[in-house]
Amino acid sequence: MGGNLKFETFKGLVSLSMEDLCRELFLDNRESIKIKKEGVAVKNLVKILDAALTLSNEKGFAAMSLRDLSAKAGLSMGALYTYFSSKEELLQMIQRQSAVVVQVLLDQIEDIEDPLSKLKRVIQSHLFLSEVMQPWFYFAYMETKNLAKQEHKKAIEAELATEKLLIDIIKEGRNKGVLKAVNMELTGAVIKAMLQDWYLKRWKYARRNVSVEKYAAFVVDLVETYLAVPQQ
Repeated sequence: MGGNLKFETFKGLVSLSMEDLCRELFLDNRESIKIKKEGVAVKNLVKILDAALTLSNEKGFAAMSLRDLSAKAGLSMGALYTYFSSKEELLQMIQRQSAVVVQVLLDQIEDIEDPLSKLKRVIQSHLFLSEVMQPWFYFAYMETKNLAKQEHKKAIEAELATEKLLIDIIKEGRNKGVLKAVNMELTGAVIKAMLQDWYLKRWKYARRNVSVEKYAAFVVDLVETYLAVPQQ
């Protein structure tokens, strides 16, 4: 499947950081956020999200109090309330950033025509992105169950958006005769599960000294072996 993308190369191509996410967060919620200076707001949102992700991954979002968050972020309770009115609103704000992940994947395959190469790039990019943003990926997966009904639905839709991207590429490859006729929906779901396993169970691979590049190469090889039509 196409050329091999290195993790360090990916980090250079995708300059996505917590600051970038917080800037998007500020722009999306500038009507409700009381701090209007972008620089100040983004700086404090970075502190808030870093603290929220750390505490949530340690004890769970439900067990985290705003007083815990205040102490960890180094901001007063009053300062926290200038950015959100409740824990529920903070949770919703964080979860809405799922769209950024899908956009990064789409950007990565924008100029790629070959379906096999597209599939490889999506697999590599998703794994590399989850390595860069592991606390956020873990949080987004684990805390979906705590969202209100409407926000829970949006989170599930964001989850399925990645699967749809995989399915669409497999369908394109099948139509072009380079990928086998398989159950596309099930294949997309299984590939997504393999991508999730990296950021949900990193300890399992760390014990085996498996790097994100090695894991990406393994998943790509597995998928290619299953899907690619043998060359005549």
